[in-house]
Amino acid sequence: MRTIASGLDFPEGPVALPDGSFLVVEVASGRLTRIQANGRKQTVAELGDGPNGAALGPDGKVYVCNNGGFAWHIENGKRHVVGPSADYQGGRIERVDLDTGAVEVLYTHIGPHKLCGPNDLVFDREGGFWFTDLGKTRARDMDRGGVYYARTDGNLIREVIFPISKPNGVGLSPDEKTLYVAETETGRLWAFDITGPGEVARQPRPSPNGGRLVVGLPGLQMLDSMAVCADGTVCCATLIRGGITLVSPDGQDVRHVPMPDGHTTNICFGGPDLKTAYITLAHRGELVATAWDRPGLKLNFSGW
Repeated sequence: MRTIASGLDFPEGPVALPDGSFLVVEVASGRLTRIQANGRKQTVAELGDGPNGAALGPDGKVYVCNNGGFAWHIENGKRHVVGPSADYQGGRIERVDLDTGAVEVLYTHIGPHKLCGPNDLVFDREGGFWFTDLGKTRARDMDRGGVYYARTDGNLIREVIFPISKPNGVGLSPDEKTLYVAETETGRLWAFDITGPGEVARQPRPSPNGGRLVVGLPGLQMLDSMAVCADGTVCCATLIRGGITLVSPDGQDVRHVPMPDGHTTNICFGGPDLKTAYITLAHRGELVATAWDRPGLKLNFSGW
């Protein structure tokens, strides 16, 4: 493993660009940051509040899930989320022009309901994107999470899965027939059969959210964001037992690749053969790289 950049303020949402540079969000300082291969950092946009997931869209712009901001507690030099920020007003989906740094707000509501804590997103071949809303947790209550589908023109947003317990990472199978969603606190990975753009089949009860359970991790482990490999393996960033958990599509093969940070938050793939994993270590404030044993799935509109 090699460190590409350090001194990042709770990094998430890594994007490997074909020119050899990277994008990450710095959740705690509200920035979208470009990192050159030599580790040099440049601010692309000051987004404010809490940018989380990021992905390149069909127009070459970067789409960002902004959770609206966290309150933080620092213990032993490590940041921990303790609730919404004092000035929290709601979450949003943003679009950023990489050339100019201009920021547009695409969505703040789904019908009459505000977005509470958008977290992660993935584009399909049609140019629409699926995204999770983890919600916010307060001292005495919490929001119910959901999964949504939206278009980049700002004119269509659809509730697809609701409620679901603190959905975080989201990904698509290589054939785009399956949507994967990771629940943070339960440590569960769910699969939903896609029937059309922004549409899924719902499983009957006792499924609590209409999905098929792929795997539930034992012990105290939490799931964060994810990437999918070309062979369909789902790679979930894993909190507390810091690392990346690899799960086969049928859930029968599960293994853990440890990382030196209990707050391993996300993973993406890059390089000519997509066999290099780029991983964000939030507590250490690092973007690191390591060789992977299988190629990652080429993301739509990624430029690879």
